Amino acid sequence: MDFSAVGKKIKELRKNIGLSQEELAEGICTQAQISKIEKGLVYPYASTLYQISQKLGVDVNYFFDIGTTPRLDYVQEVSRQLTLTRRNLKYDEMMGIVKAEEANPLFAQNKKNMQLLLWHKGIYIFEVKGDTEGAIKTLRQAIDSTHLTEKIWSERELEILLTIGAIYIKSDLENALKIFEEAKEHINLLPYIYDYTIKTRLYYNIARVLTRLNNIDDSISHCQDAINWCLEKDTLYLLGELHYHIGYNYELQGEIAKAIKYMEKALIVFELQQDDKYVNFISNKIQDLTLAKQS
Repeated sequence: MDFSAVGKKIKELRKNIGLSQEELAEGICTQAQISKIEKGLVYPYASTLYQISQKLGVDVNYFFDIGTTPRLDYVQEVSRQLTLTRRNLKYDEMMGIVKAEEANPLFAQNKKNMQLLLWHKGIYIFEVKGDTEGAIKTLRQAIDSTHLTEKIWSERELEILLTIGAIYIKSDLENALKIFEEAKEHINLLPYIYDYTIKTRLYYNIARVLTRLNNIDDSISHCQDAINWCLEKDTLYLLGELHYHIGYNYELQGEIAKAIKYMEKALIVFELQQDDKYVNFISNKIQDLTLAKQS
């Protein structure tokens, strides 16, 4: 652990938000202790580091990463670029980044960083090469590169597991459900979830698979659980899709009034998000269902 790197970052963040050492130390430790920490002379207890992180407005894991990963800023930028290319389906560009960084010591000599590259390489192998077996093998390799105990999974490892499940959705629904249920079991063991969208995405994917397997009631139940999670976290993320999926389930069951009710809720969310594509689609869907109900 590079104590000096952590200390320098604490000092930088403290100055950026205009806190003195005394103000940062208040309620945590002494000003002298903060001075020693910033100089890299001592490393704070985990509880102290957590309190410092809260006062500076960052995740405590940020400091652990800085202490173990040189040039964290560069690694974070690579991660950001990979995320952008993945979300925008620019798979060739994404693979170009992977190839450019594979020999970089920041990745080649750090299992966690190499895992990031392997994850995106697996996605490329599936989406572009169409090689399901090769993609899953690469994604499993990515998980195994950091996975130390079967009991506790990191959020990154769970993300990759969700990717494997999403691949199976297209060809093997039973296996996809098995993967997602495994991820559900592990995510519920985490004491705290930093990226709460993982749980939302997981429950939504389980619901989609259950619908395709004609297990409508369980699908609705998972959507409701995910909606409650969204409300707890005060987020609109996937909230529209979840309400729509409940409506779609009711449509499949022939309960048109309930289907319209949930699709109207979905429409409100998508209107708030100014998502014209879904607004137009769901508006037409509601119109069709209303006509069907009247006939």
